[in-house]
Amino acid sequence: MVIMLQPEPVTLNNSQVYVNPKCKPSPVLIPVVNLTDQNAKTQIVKACEELGFFRVVNHGVQPELLTQLEEEAVKFFALPQSHKDKAGPADPFRYGSKRIGPNGDVGWIEYILLNANSDTKTTAVFRQTTPTFRETVEVYMEEMKDMSSKVLEMVAEELKIEPKEKLSRLVRVKESDSCLRMNHYPEKEETPDKKEVGFGEHTDPQLVSVLRSNDTEGLQICLKDGTWVDVPPDHSSFFVFVGDTLQVMTNGRFKSVKHRVLTNTKRSRLSMIYFAGPPLTEKIAPLSCLVPKQEDWLYKEFTWSQYKSAAYKTKLGDYRLGPFEKQLPFSISSV
Repeated sequence: MVIMLQPEPVTLNNSQVYVNPKCKPSPVLIPVVNLTDQNAKTQIVKACEELGFFRVVNHGVQPELLTQLEEEAVKFFALPQSHKDKAGPADPFRYGSKRIGPNGDVGWIEYILLNANSDTKTTAVFRQTTPTFRETVEVYMEEMKDMSSKVLEMVAEELKIEPKEKLSRLVRVKESDSCLRMNHYPEKEETPDKKEVGFGEHTDPQLVSVLRSNDTEGLQICLKDGTWVDVPPDHSSFFVFVGDTLQVMTNGRFKSVKHRVLTNTKRSRLSMIYFAGPPLTEKIAPLSCLVPKQEDWLYKEFTWSQYKSAAYKTKLGDYRLGPFEKQLPFSISSV
């Protein structure tokens, strides 16, 4: 099953947003994966190879949980600014507004970033919220851990990776370095012929990211030819992104897709993204069962901690994997 998207040309004044003028609009098919389908694992791998992105239906997460989490998030973001500021500043966890990371990226956004393994920074946020908020967030993160693990296990089965828990284990273990981000893009008067950046273009560094939003538009993904296309919102579904780490482990067979959020609507957008990451000490490299010879590796081996630290020092739109790519040997023949 697929949904068809039409690219929408945009003119932006913000230099961080790039639209390739040479790209011709063409219909785009976004894979839709039914997790209960017996062919789901085949469909997931195909989607990861071709687009690095797919929509998930029949995921098993109760609608009541999604509704409750959204209501709790809306309550928090509706609080006076002075109250929200007590849950910050973001470093990188806790509450933040407009500033995204330490390197000058900004957007029309406020957010909460929470560590899946509750720490002092995450607790600082919970002190400014209701007990129901914390309880709902913790249940939701467990559901997202289960979904991301299930997706990774299906990938392993389809690619004949042994044991089949090799990928899913990375996000199931206690030491897994995963997190939950709640992004709120406030209402803003629409400006004709202009779309503003809510969250600039980037890839996600982890294994996979699982996104769910309300019914407000804004999410876009970038195709291989540089064309940006809108992703229609669907509050009952989830969207899964391939992350940089999974791209490395598959030696580039899966692609980490660039995405961004543009705001041009009078309706606020609320999204929740679960980033499924491996333990900090986990060594990341192309899997030997997929790439038996190290000379065929496209990437150097590194730990997740090393990559996370390097990624944090970059701007959103930077190609973070560049320094970790292997330099392929070449020869220059004289004429």
